Amino acid sequence: MRLTMVGTGYVGLVTGVCFSETGNIVTCLDIDEAKIDVLRQGRSPIYEPGLSEMMTRNIKAGRLDFTTDKHSAYEHAEVIFICVGTPSDEDGSADLQYVLEVAKDIAVELERLGPDTPPKLIVVKSTVPVGTSHKVKEVIEAGTSTPFHIADNPEFLKEGAAIDDFMKPDRVVCGVETEEAGRIMRELYDPFVRQGNPIHVMDVRSAEMVKYASNAMLACKISFVNELSNLCEHYGADISSVREGMCADKRIGNQFLHPGLGYGGSCFPKDTLAVCGMGREVGYTCELNEAVHRVNKAHRLRFWDKIEQHFEGKLVGRKLAFWGVAFKPNTDDIREAPSLTLMMKAMEAGAVCRAFDPVAMENLATALPDVEHAKDMYSCLEGCDALIICTEWSQFRSPDHDRVCAMLQAPVIFDGRNIFRSSTMKDHGFTYYSVGRPVVRPEVGSTMD
Repeated sequence: MRLTMVGTGYVGLVTGVCFSETGNIVTCLDIDEAKIDVLRQGRSPIYEPGLSEMMTRNIKAGRLDFTTDKHSAYEHAEVIFICVGTPSDEDGSADLQYVLEVAKDIAVELERLGPDTPPKLIVVKSTVPVGTSHKVKEVIEAGTSTPFHIADNPEFLKEGAAIDDFMKPDRVVCGVETEEAGRIMRELYDPFVRQGNPIHVMDVRSAEMVKYASNAMLACKISFVNELSNLCEHYGADISSVREGMCADKRIGNQFLHPGLGYGGSCFPKDTLAVCGMGREVGYTCELNEAVHRVNKAHRLRFWDKIEQHFEGKLVGRKLAFWGVAFKPNTDDIREAPSLTLMMKAMEAGAVCRAFDPVAMENLATALPDVEHAKDMYSCLEGCDALIICTEWSQFRSPDHDRVCAMLQAPVIFDGRNIFRSSTMKDHGFTYYSVGRPVVRPEVGSTMD
């Protein structure tokens, strides 16, 4: 099948590359000529394990190409996926200008092709508020009488595991208005669900809502466990033990219930706010989702309070080491990353920040140019007054603790991801702050005092 992806961001690029892997002829369209040149060379502008290799393979096979030419991209496509960004406005509402601009472009091309052309399927892949796909339909219908189908196909890709998520999805959700649209979507996704996972075909508005419902639920779980962590700290309980006992209940499960610095990235913050925005548009207050957002924002500031209190507010001239910048492992995405909040608070208080991340340092240089860059995790520590762990990269989990202790000015660790056992920190003489667990301090009279 001939497919066109409009937009070569995270969603459009991963979707296009994965569809080409199953034999489809895929064209990826973007207005950024420099970006298209990079993509034609098989180089991915985003860090996603396995993506560049799959791109290169399908480019060589002639199944994948990249262009800025709208005419050629739309003319031969049987299915057009709209994958452009929907950034949040100041009030959290999704900005649909790019989606609707694409709809206008498609209308121009359909009108040029004329009413005798076989109906194309226009699929909204971008995460959009409920009702947007019908707005796209109205914009196209206003510009042409050429027939077409409309559909919504939300994505459920986890950064760092996007290839596996697409190739072996838990489920595929398709919102359609016609039997023909449903047939095409089933045909497209059938190679990816051979293991028996379902393709859910439903009405368009419900499909649009599924994406927000899913991300809002996961964000809610993260804020919930972090709020419980705060209670544990007040009462001297250990969130690790509480979580173990709670998650043994099969009705609750254990996913997304890990205490930490809260959620970041491009999806959960934006989608939680978009749910609240959808509520405001119809005069309904989404109280739970608004609370989830507030808890998430406050939680990283509460972690900063631990740092400030440890140093008794005297941070001028202090040097702090940060392990991890990306909002989570296996990605270079630093959007809404807790690390940025903590670094900005530290610099505002007069401290010097030095950071190391396996893949996100280039993005950090753009976002916070005053942060010092370290070449590796250990050189990051040299001469610093404390280590702050913001991202749970695997290489951080089993360090040489004696070396860490020797390189720091003082053996102090603020672990925002609970990657170490408290008992291990105690054995090595660290002052150790984590999330939802009692503070570990060296015993009086120990050799580490």
